[in-house]
Amino acid sequence: MKTTYILLFSLLFSLNTFAQDHDKEKVRALKVAHITEQLELTAKEAQEFWPIYNANLEAYDKLYNKSKEARKAIPENVTETEAKEHLEIRLKLYEDKYKLQRDYYAKLSKVLSSKKILKLIEADRSFKHKMIEQFKQRHKGEKRN
Repeated sequence: MKTTYILLFSLLFSLNTFAQDHDKEKVRALKVAHITEQLELTAKEAQEFWPIYNANLEAYDKLYNKSKEARKAIPENVTETEAKEHLEIRLKLYEDKYKLQRDYYAKLSKVLSSKKILKLIEADRSFKHKMIEQFKQRHKGEKRN
């Protein structure tokens, strides 16, 4: 219990420092700590879980970048034919994202219980929420252009 409080305090205290630095590695370390605690991973589970998690993040990042490039590739004065092509590309990317998610859950289910997979989804969401709240607090009162 004491360890949990220390870890939570460290996480909350560090969020502000790490967010200011925009250091991805430090934010990543915080995320790892957050997920590890939320899931209460055993050593064996952690050893099998993190390679799957990291590989999925990498694959998702690649897919996100493809999606971003596809959006940027749409010309300002797009023709009907080009619009159809871009819609097909977008649909293919949605299908790829869905397949990636299904494969990810299938791999996770070999390592974690369904309850822990749901906890993982919530831990990812809550970490993002904490980071957004930290960002909002730091930039509270700043004027937007």
